[in-house]
Amino acid sequence: MPRVTINDIEIKVDAGLTVLQACEVAGIEIPRFCYHERLSISGNCRMCLVEMEPSPRPIASCAMPVTDGMVVRTNTPMVEKARRSALEFLLINHPLDCPVCGQAGECDLQDITVAYGANQSRFQENKRAVPDKDFGPLVASAMTRCIHCTRCIRFSTEVAGVEEMGATGRGENAEVGTYVEMALSSELSGNMIDMCPVGALTSGPYAFSARNWELRHTETIDVLDAVGSNIRVDSRGNEVMRVLPRLNEDVNEEWISDKARFAYDGLKCQRLDRPYVRENGRLRETSWDEAFAAIADRIGKIMGAKGRKIAAIAGDLACCESIQALKDIMTAFKSPHMDCRQSGAQLDPRVRAGYLFNTSIANIEDADLCLLIGSNPRYEAPIINARLRKRYLMGGFSVALVGSKADLTYSYEYLGSSPHILEQILSRSHMFAELMDVAQKPMLILGQGALVRPDGSAVLATTRNLANKFGLVSHGWNGFNVLHTAASCVGGLDLGFVPEEDGRNVAGILQGAESGEVEVVYLLGADEINTTELGSAFVIYQGHHGDAGAAAADVVLPGAAYTEKDATYVSTEGRVQQTHLAVHPPGQARPDWMILRALSHALGKKTHYDTLEELRAHMVHTNAVFAEVDVAAANRTARTEWTAFGTTGEMNASPFINAVENFYMTDPISRASKTMARCTNTFHVPYLNITGTNG
Repeated sequence: MPRVTINDIEIKVDAGLTVLQACEVAGIEIPRFCYHERLSISGNCRMCLVEMEPSPRPIASCAMPVTDGMVVRTNTPMVEKARRSALEFLLINHPLDCPVCGQAGECDLQDITVAYGANQSRFQENKRAVPDKDFGPLVASAMTRCIHCTRCIRFSTEVAGVEEMGATGRGENAEVGTYVEMALSSELSGNMIDMCPVGALTSGPYAFSARNWELRHTETIDVLDAVGSNIRVDSRGNEVMRVLPRLNEDVNEEWISDKARFAYDGLKCQRLDRPYVRENGRLRETSWDEAFAAIADRIGKIMGAKGRKIAAIAGDLACCESIQALKDIMTAFKSPHMDCRQSGAQLDPRVRAGYLFNTSIANIEDADLCLLIGSNPRYEAPIINARLRKRYLMGGFSVALVGSKADLTYSYEYLGSSPHILEQILSRSHMFAELMDVAQKPMLILGQGALVRPDGSAVLATTRNLANKFGLVSHGWNGFNVLHTAASCVGGLDLGFVPEEDGRNVAGILQGAESGEVEVVYLLGADEINTTELGSAFVIYQGHHGDAGAAAADVVLPGAAYTEKDATYVSTEGRVQQTHLAVHPPGQARPDWMILRALSHALGKKTHYDTLEELRAHMVHTNAVFAEVDVAAANRTARTEWTAFGTTGEMNASPFINAVENFYMTDPISRASKTMARCTNTFHVPYLNITGTNG
């Protein structure tokens, strides 16, 4: 380990660090604009200058590697003068936009100018003006403010993998933008706003809405996919103003998808804020007592069937507390018909390792081979895809795809779209089997597109056999992964919200409702089903948006969205996480577990919990995994045994298709979002553009 002397203090640092990183180890902050920990080094802002012996001039600390015996000083008059001069150059053309700039109050340029800026400039020439670029509906630009740090260019190229940003011109004529004017098509483009150290790139939907010091910050998680990205919800009054990423190295690092960042305006549209009952074919407003009475009256008429005519489906955004409460009601009525797999995925709830992303997101960086099956992670889980790309850029990582071709932002070997390719690999008649044999830590990712098929259970069993045969599961490593798209599914499976031995799954419930064998269907935020198949069944819908489920309901109970309640979700990697209340639900809407608890009392099935803490203790009693928060399945000390799951059988020849058709509209919140609607209009046609790479 090299020994470095910084400001007359000698420290040991790891080999390969730069001087700037060594200074941070020593607790010394170095100002910078172009340097970012997750991007390559460009060294073009010159704000991080330090003095190094015996160099006669300052050096850029971000680009200088440490060497043994190096002597560095960061607080000399020469360093301060050099930084002031560098900042003076950066401010030559910068406009006086702070009063109207969306970055004001959280701007690196403002903060560093306070420390190193002068009260006047020596330059008398006219400032240059740069035309603003149209980057699409999400990212707004004011390119006159740009200081050419190139963070946005490096992010789009290195992290997002969509090489749309670049610099054109030289000297005074240099401009940052897209080479051909176009909207930024990356599903991670909003992270460029966080990257920008000035106000050149800002949030289009948030522009001129609020200042950061006016906002209340709430740390929570995103539930619009199954990754569980850590986010911060900024609110003013009872309105969500913006969503920002929160650092979590094991999950999303410091990135979030554009849907997680910008779909928040859907929380204000098409909201259910009071109960409704259907009369003469139309929904009318009512009170909670009348809504509960209507439900109790209808259920009371069919109790001779001992609950077998009652069924429940949990939707994609349902929290674990509400799933547990609904399961308790169904159990009290002795109904075996319940399911949390709204998409119809043929997942086996008996073995937890059979429906989890067992490798964990962070451990993707340890893998050396990945087989994607019926999945397009770029649009099903952009954060996981970014981690796969990060691993690919490290080198020594082979990727293959069985399914629909797609631009994944990294090269892969396309094996075809037929499920029978899996059988060929299993029998070693396919050349890809040789790569799996030599891989030290191989992994596979089984997408929902391979599981929602009628033969999904056979596909699940075949991939399990693949994992067993090629050593994907060994001591200290589990390379078998299921990639979920619904935030509620893993939690529902953990809580046992699945059909009992003689119960009906989602398809069976719909079939029973159409035939009249199921007379009451409880939809807990279930909007992705075909509501026309509900027939003449009495439909109870509990949710927060007037989506498909509410339109088909006979009774509507208004619930709370994920930003409006303290709730538990389990991510695709089995990580138990909790949301926190940022704003209160609108009108008469209430947290879902409270609604179900009150309903159970109205039905004469009183629960044994009255508080959220008691309900969570009940969840722990149901499944011990809920006792540990923010722990991935791969990191648990007591791991699920690897036993048989899935059903051995024939797979049909129909090709795998991707589960997500439109990344920007996958749930009631994003479908109600005007911003996501604009994204759909802008990107939905090129969204399916296939440029599949082949190595």
